[in-house]
Amino acid sequence: MRVRAGRQAWLMWGTAVVVYMAAVFHRGSLGVASLEATRRFGVGPAALGTFTVLQLLVYSAMQVPTGLLVDRFGPRKILTAAAFTMGVGQVLFAIASSYPLGLLARAVLGFGDAMTFISLLRLASAYFSARRYSLVVSLTAALGGLGNLVATVPLTLLLHEAGWTATFLVTGLATAAYTLLTLRLRDTPAGPAPRSAPVRLTDVARNVRATLRIPASRLGFWVHFATMAAPTVLSLLWGFPYLVQAQGLSAETASSVLGVMVIVMIVSGPLIGGVIGARPAIRMILVAAFLMFAVGLWALLLLWPGRMPTALLTVVFGLMSLGLPLSAIGFSIARDFNPLHRVGTASGVVNVGGFFATTVAALGIGLALGWGASFRLALVVPAALMALGIWRTAVWWRRARAEVFAAEARGETVPVRIRAHRWDAKVKMEAA
Repeated sequence: MRVRAGRQAWLMWGTAVVVYMAAVFHRGSLGVASLEATRRFGVGPAALGTFTVLQLLVYSAMQVPTGLLVDRFGPRKILTAAAFTMGVGQVLFAIASSYPLGLLARAVLGFGDAMTFISLLRLASAYFSARRYSLVVSLTAALGGLGNLVATVPLTLLLHEAGWTATFLVTGLATAAYTLLTLRLRDTPAGPAPRSAPVRLTDVARNVRATLRIPASRLGFWVHFATMAAPTVLSLLWGFPYLVQAQGLSAETASSVLGVMVIVMIVSGPLIGGVIGARPAIRMILVAAFLMFAVGLWALLLLWPGRMPTALLTVVFGLMSLGLPLSAIGFSIARDFNPLHRVGTASGVVNVGGFFATTVAALGIGLALGWGASFRLALVVPAALMALGIWRTAVWWRRARAEVFAAEARGETVPVRIRAHRWDAKVKMEAA
């Protein structure tokens, strides 16, 4: 049955996307509060990085389990649990006065955050056609960017005026209260999603293996890995200290630079989604062009002598943020080549890519700074990860193309006919 995007579809998506906006806000809230956190908890760079690393580790570890939970119970229940859990985590962070309690709070936040995006993708798969799916994912990322935008200048001002406890207490309670609206979601246009059988560990491994046997799933993983890590590690944690301590900007100016990143992402997301929705065959061309450009941008940060002009910093940070909406291409590729009952698992596999890379990058920068390295030397860590991601993306792009051409030669219909540059979503290629 053809999925139509009617008023109900947009209403369900709109209700769910607010949870994702809250997740992005909570995820990025430590970015502009990082220097204040060092004073509140009495920690150095390495320990500060552990806050984000722990949160991202929990997030990454939960991606495949979240996909299975969504496939088992439906997105409504998982999104409701996510909103409540994030609210509890942020309330704990508001009242935390010791480093261990702060770590626990960020872990709880990571647990709730992990359940949002995959659930939202699963909901979108049920309500929107394959052609419109890329646009919806890009719109989701763009609106998530509004949560990130609130976590820059507005959060800086609120922390200055209201203080740590009041700021995070209000945002945590508001998130938990939003569960009253998520309970009104419907898993599918027809109602609750069919419940799958209880999942055993052997079933989990079999499901993941079936997903990974499809080259496009691995391509989606490495696209997410390569495009997302560098801009995310800047916006999530280390961009603010880098701009203030290494580049000598004021806190307000640094927040504004990070705000430009978010604005570029918000504006570019729907545009990129519209383009790849209409011409999905050019998705990987866009990814390749960005990665080549990103290498040059990162080289500027590493090689520029002395402090960079603020205008140039703003341009570099703004252009790097294009990697965030482009990382959504990984999800659309995995969605195209996996059956609906495994979209949650496939999306989880892809999401691990970017967040695993971000976790390693954040940890590596923190350790390098803790060992006395300069910010310039510490930024080599995400540069190396980007190089790894570019290499593996190229490898799996070639293998995925070969799989598509082989299927076409056998007379099978595939989701994207690369050579003909046209869209055909009637039949999905299944390699399992």
